[in-house]
Amino acid sequence: MILEGSQEKRHSLTHENVEIRTRRSSALDKEALGLFNTRAFTFLVLWYFFSACTLFLNKYILATLKSDPTLLGAMQMVMTTVFGFIQMYLPLGMYTPVSREGKPPNFWRNMMLVGTMRFSTVVLGLVALKFVAVSFTETVKSSAPLFTVFISNILIGEYTGLYTFLSLIPIMLGLGLCSAYELSFNIQGFLAAIAANLTECLQNVYSKLLISGEKYRYTPAELQFYTSIASIVVQIPACFFMMDLEKVHRTLDITLLSSLLLNGVFFHFQSITAYVLMGYISPVTHSVANTVKRAFLIWLSVILFGNPVTFLSGLGTIIVTFGVLLYTKAKEHDQNLLALKEKYKKEIGDTEILVRQV
Repeated sequence: MILEGSQEKRHSLTHENVEIRTRRSSALDKEALGLFNTRAFTFLVLWYFFSACTLFLNKYILATLKSDPTLLGAMQMVMTTVFGFIQMYLPLGMYTPVSREGKPPNFWRNMMLVGTMRFSTVVLGLVALKFVAVSFTETVKSSAPLFTVFISNILIGEYTGLYTFLSLIPIMLGLGLCSAYELSFNIQGFLAAIAANLTECLQNVYSKLLISGEKYRYTPAELQFYTSIASIVVQIPACFFMMDLEKVHRTLDITLLSSLLLNGVFFHFQSITAYVLMGYISPVTHSVANTVKRAFLIWLSVILFGNPVTFLSGLGTIIVTFGVLLYTKAKEHDQNLLALKEKYKKEIGDTEILVRQV
């Protein structure tokens, strides 16, 4: 009986290890294809679209309707919690639902961490948007790939080769030039933009860690819903101290309320498409895609609002495009180099074993 129980336990552990290895291999295969995967590219386009809707509506609510940034951030979190709960039961083709037996270890700790980072990123970004131009905040955030490289290396041990690292420079430089025509400096806006940049990079890398977990892999809807709940918990005391209640009472009308609700819907779909995309690409690639998205949003604002375009803006766009192509080739080259190194180490190890046996 004891022997049978021991054999069953070993069989169960072996089966579990095989499942973990299969999931890990599947995740690596998806990441190897990256944005060449049709679904990944589709969610990239959706992410760009909903990000544009959210950003321009943010600016309209803050600049034209004179709403409080904390109220806008709170409404976004409330709406994404409601829609996140619905989407856990209606995936809408975004992910494959999985059955759960209880919560994983440190579940609420992880949710509180990501939720706090989500809320901080939203509010800091809105504060920055209140004090400085859209293009200035995007210029500051152009350093995101650099932050992500270091954070990914520390948190998940992701290898970034020399050529990949160097290819990030023209991407960041290009985005800076794209924004050069409308630079405006304000110390409050600048500090808020830097802080939002850092918290967003931390949030993305940590979310990737949870979505790509080995034993317990969170679905995008789960991560969206539970982190939104945690974010609301953080919001309650923050709103008490930060929200200008008198201003909220003075400005709140049917136009503002409907704008806040619509903005919340856009924000939800912006967030969940970003989480879905995260399952297909690495954090650094996600950060590069985010940088390209910012350049796209700057040019979209130029087209929609008729902002003046300078030579530097056009040059910046060309450099960003070139940088992204360079990044793709550099990443492929560095991955090939890493594979050769691993193969060489394995051959050396096999040779040493043969020598010992002789």
